[in-house]
Amino acid sequence: MAQEYVVLLHGDERVWAEAEEAARATAYAAHGRFVEQCEERGHTITGGAELAPAGTSLLVRVPEVGGAPVVTDGPFLETVEQLGGYYQVRTDDVHDLARLVAGLLLGPEDGTVEIRPVVTEGETEAAGADVAARATADA
Repeated sequence: MAQEYVVLLHGDERVWAEAEEAARATAYAAHGRFVEQCEERGHTITGGAELAPAGTSLLVRVPEVGGAPVVTDGPFLETVEQLGGYYQVRTDDVHDLARLVAGLLLGPEDGTVEIRPVVTEGETEAAGADVAARATADA
């Protein structure tokens, strides 16, 4: 049975911002090949987007129970890699999807790709129980 996954594309925004046009064209071509290969191999892309730089984002948090929400301008993570885009993909073969995703990484400067299952309504309870069980085991 097909499962929905989110392919999260993490990378150093400075590398992308400073990339020459030829390097950007090569990266976009790799994404085009990825989309074509997904179609050829039975993976269905159901969504996705390139994201604006992290500095354009907003963070909303409640610093204390019952407190007022606080909205802060981004970026927020003290890390070199930021989330730069994503694909949402339905597939029966996540390992084949991972092999295709590897084609998006043309070198070490291209960051990291994370493939994470999407929890469906029927799986919500089981996912929560699994997280609780792992937290208890780690304690």
